[in-house]
Amino acid sequence: MDAATLIGLSRPETTGIVTRGAARLFLAMGYAPLAEVSLPNGRRADLMALGPRGEIAIAEVKSSLEDFRVDRKWGEYAPYCDAFYFAVGPHFPREILPEGPGLIIADGFGGAVLTEAPPTLLAPARRKALTLAFGRLAAMRALGVEG
Repeated sequence: MDAATLIGLSRPETTGIVTRGAARLFLAMGYAPLAEVSLPNGRRADLMALGPRGEIAIAEVKSSLEDFRVDRKWGEYAPYCDAFYFAVGPHFPREILPEGPGLIIADGFGGAVLTEAPPTLLAPARRKALTLAFGRLAAMRALGVEG
């Protein structure tokens, strides 16, 4: 039994709480976050954030040990960001996470970066394409149109 179950929250509830806290952290860091962003490789990032200088960060939210074990697609996000993080709740067993990505601990109120993500610069053409897609998605969502 994992920590989410112990405190009586479902996996989707825990995911929502951690996502909200990580998004608030990104806002505090000067980034503009969006949840559930489709990537060109067909994957969907749990949280993508655009920084003040155009840098792109992705956070993969893990709600439980089971979630981490069954979902290994996170390795396919690195080519689409300058910084990749795992975002987990305070009671997540962090020792099972691989070394390399950054680590955010988050709850419903905010978060903290425990480990900085190693920076990897995107190619200019890919950055431009991702930034345009991000902006279009944000504008459509602001109008209540899903795209």
